[in-house]
Amino acid sequence: MNRPRVFFDFFFRSGLFSQISLLVLFLLAVPGLTAQTPWSAIGPEGGDARAFAAVPGQPHHLYLGTTNSWLYESLDGGASWHRLSKLDSPDDLILDHIVVDAANPSTVYVAAWKLDQPGGGLWVSHDGGRSWSAAEGLRGQSIRAFAQAPSNPAMLFAGTLEGVFRSTDAGVSWTQISPPGSGEIHEVESLAIDPTDPDVVYAGTWHLPWKTTDGGKTWSNIKQGIIDDSDVFSIIIDPADTKTVFASACSGIYKSVNAAELFKKIEGIPDTARRTRVLKQDPANRDVVYAGTTEGLYKTLDGGKSFERMTGPDVIVNDVFVDPGDSNHVLLATDRAGVLLSQDAGASFVAANGGFSGRKVEALLVASGNPARLFAGVVNDKSYGGVFVSTNGGAHWEQIDGGLDGRDVFALAESPDGTILAGTNHGIFGLDQPDKPDKEAAAAPDTSTGSPDTGADAPGASWSPRGTIQNTLVKTATETHHGKRVTVEKRVKDTSREMDGRVRALDLSGDAWLASASGGLFTSSDHGASWQGGPVMGSVDYLSVAAHGEKLTAARRDGVVLSTDAGESWMPIGIPAMLTRIHCVAFSADGTLWLGAREGVYFSRDLGKTWLWVHRLPLNDVDDLTYDDHLGMILVSSRSSDQVFAIDPKTLEWKFAQTGYRINLVRSAGGRLLAASMFDGVLIEPQD
Repeated sequence: MNRPRVFFDFFFRSGLFSQISLLVLFLLAVPGLTAQTPWSAIGPEGGDARAFAAVPGQPHHLYLGTTNSWLYESLDGGASWHRLSKLDSPDDLILDHIVVDAANPSTVYVAAWKLDQPGGGLWVSHDGGRSWSAAEGLRGQSIRAFAQAPSNPAMLFAGTLEGVFRSTDAGVSWTQISPPGSGEIHEVESLAIDPTDPDVVYAGTWHLPWKTTDGGKTWSNIKQGIIDDSDVFSIIIDPADTKTVFASACSGIYKSVNAAELFKKIEGIPDTARRTRVLKQDPANRDVVYAGTTEGLYKTLDGGKSFERMTGPDVIVNDVFVDPGDSNHVLLATDRAGVLLSQDAGASFVAANGGFSGRKVEALLVASGNPARLFAGVVNDKSYGGVFVSTNGGAHWEQIDGGLDGRDVFALAESPDGTILAGTNHGIFGLDQPDKPDKEAAAAPDTSTGSPDTGADAPGASWSPRGTIQNTLVKTATETHHGKRVTVEKRVKDTSREMDGRVRALDLSGDAWLASASGGLFTSSDHGASWQGGPVMGSVDYLSVAAHGEKLTAARRDGVVLSTDAGESWMPIGIPAMLTRIHCVAFSADGTLWLGAREGVYFSRDLGKTWLWVHRLPLNDVDDLTYDDHLGMILVSSRSSDQVFAIDPKTLEWKFAQTGYRINLVRSAGGRLLAASMFDGVLIEPQD
């Protein structure tokens, strides 16, 4: 029997230790966890990329900011990336602005903010991004704009929700230079510093742009020509002609030739794409300006007189990098698609996400009989998401999204005959492959770099709906039999309809296939050709399902139901009284029923008549729990923890490992553990 190879061999057996001894021993074990090698993120590549910065004089040495607190580095001009460092332990920092000190390239500044909350701050590194410290003067500030004065590298400027701040000592101390408590100059989204005079500062807010010419002593509104109530996302100043200023806003792109005394709106950007997040001027040709919008990349060759769209409208551009030594070399930081690379000045782009994985994986499937064949279902990525598949243990991934139409994928399951289904936010879909790949067992996952296979699955693989609901109804009718009018009951087929709600869970291992969807619980006895079901015990909110032969079970937050006849009938079963929220349910090989809940892990060997608590397991708020046939273990994880646990269902001994990431669920492949992470793609445990 294969077992995870890097779990600590540190067991707690029921009855050996008192609760106090347990607490002491566990706390003593925690420092050892921090010394463990973090698990590796192996893809799928891509995700949300936010900002670029190049080392001065070294345009092929780049930094990349993300939405999960991680900073990446590239040494080949953005063709490939590697994780450099994580700025803070939470995973919710959006690294929107990176500045490499023009006076000392070893000093790097990263300004960050948090989504839907006011937190953030400035982090500073003096060793090229290996280690970081938070700038006390901006701790907790939601920094939406950040800039270094071109004429004085010691002067830094930060735009926050409170206003504009300045440092004159390279970020050691900070002073607010916009009026504190101002009703106008707050929620600063963009900054631009005059290349020759650091006292001249432009600030774009969520309302309109402002300007100071005396270092913040006085400010003037520079709204002439700009539509009222325009969020100003980006401001750039022509370094050779500082009177030429471009500003992008939710109402379009504007240009001024008199230092912002008057702006004129530039035509050529359609209204649907006027939310221009970033403007970048070609350092070698000042008439060339790139406009990154929420509907693609636009480019002007004539200083803004006309624009041409260079990408499809589905590309959401957050930042643009133009190589100062090679104008043909252009990079885009995008939502969902990660980094896009052009070698022909934006005429064409290819994905450049090698080493960068920032996806939210909600579903992970290891193919039966082939542990190197992995499926990952992602959410929030629209046409860049769906399902990704690898046939070499994650070294290379292919997107299979045909037929999904941008749906999120929350569940993946495989039947004994090899059928693969995906549960999405709009129904169930089955994987169709013209030439099904060999099901022969493969070697254990290999994440070493090398020549990837030619394709993760058969060419032309796509998805088709498999969620037809064909319920039967009992109807009464009055008929004449032998001259008498009698009332009879008949089973008739209800009108067929497609399952269109969110599918939360699938289990295809039992005699009947089982699915939990927004309409309730559904079973299929014909391999997914049709489904029957609906609300069970008056509820449709079932979060997890499991099958063991004809026995089926499903859990909602406040209860568990059981069927012993393949879903023909359901009954409620008792649950421990202290449970306040149930998240998941599973069967182990011997038919023992397991629950993962806010209060921990529970099991019943008599289908819910009595329950026992795995009381020495130091993990609460269990979000995922599954039985792994290959390991013979119950695998447990929580979204609030970076630890995973494996419980022996016979002895209740358990082992644990620390992944270094927040995860959604854990599985095994070829004796190694895999995890689906909340922000970092698929993870794999390190080899011995």
